[in-house]
Amino acid sequence: MAEDLRSEGGAEEGALRTGEVVKLDRGYPLVRFPDGERLRCEHATALVKGHDQRAVIGDVVAVSVPAAHDKGVIEAIAPRTREFVRKDPTERALPQVLAANFERVIVAQPVGEVNLRRLERELVLAFETGAAVTVVLTKGDLADEAATAAVREAVESLAGPATEVLVVSEADPASVEAVRRLLAPGTTTVLIGRSGVGKSSLVNMLVGTEVLEVGAVREGDGKGRHTTVSREIVAVPGAGRIVDMPGVRGLGLWDAEAGIEAAFPDVESLAEECRFRDCTHQGEPGCAVCAAVAAGALPRTRYDSYQALCREAADVRDRREQARRLNKDKAAYSKHYRKKGAGPSRGGRRR
Repeated sequence: MAEDLRSEGGAEEGALRTGEVVKLDRGYPLVRFPDGERLRCEHATALVKGHDQRAVIGDVVAVSVPAAHDKGVIEAIAPRTREFVRKDPTERALPQVLAANFERVIVAQPVGEVNLRRLERELVLAFETGAAVTVVLTKGDLADEAATAAVREAVESLAGPATEVLVVSEADPASVEAVRRLLAPGTTTVLIGRSGVGKSSLVNMLVGTEVLEVGAVREGDGKGRHTTVSREIVAVPGAGRIVDMPGVRGLGLWDAEAGIEAAFPDVESLAEECRFRDCTHQGEPGCAVCAAVAAGALPRTRYDSYQALCREAADVRDRREQARRLNKDKAAYSKHYRKKGAGPSRGGRRR
């Protein structure tokens, strides 16, 4: 990726330097260069306004260092091998990239407070990236063996046979080592989960020292305050790197059809037996999915979740198409008036 930017490693004025975004804090990327130097950067005006592109954690970028300027300027972003994308919570039909260029996604949920509906959505977004996916149940020391076994079984049933589910406890070094083995040297892992699930604590356990701030945990319910407000790549000794993502409330789907298929392999397997290839599994004759629900082989709650996610993905797809058509119409309208040499009057008084 770095060679795609065709940049130089020197710091001379006017030269471009290639680096990696290793931290993103309040919109200003921190870029690390091959020599170890780190530089806070801003985006070039042409990059943002011309293409509406912004660097995210994991991006390889080309940076200029203007004289008498307190920040570097990101001039270009290399093509990404992989993206973690959700629908922008502030826009109707725009994607928001949260991380780039990684090999694995770890979804973290606390053993004592697993939210299966949220986990389904997290798995869809994780699978959509095309990366390897693992579920890690944190705070294993706060639940007894019977409760932990039951939760793990439920999560394994939801995640499917292809997804490994691990339980980690600070009191069990072997469980921490099992997670560390997932982080192969030379690879980057994205760690996602809502606020308070113990992501920062997990990173600290993997590193072996407190590299990230951890909020105080209440004894009654094991919950802590949200502490991660920036995204940062952390190197794990003897292993790869991990990104502790801030807890995000909104997990809107974006272009998630493939992710839904991967997150619901049981439903997709049943769908292959449906009489009609375009079956929507909503009562059509010969629908194997509906038959499985009626027979109790497919839980109604899982079927309902699958249908809700499919409807959301279809709605996003429709909104994107509407936005595309609207932009196309606006462009044609603007082109028409440019040819005529004048635009429609604005604010003119009618006589």
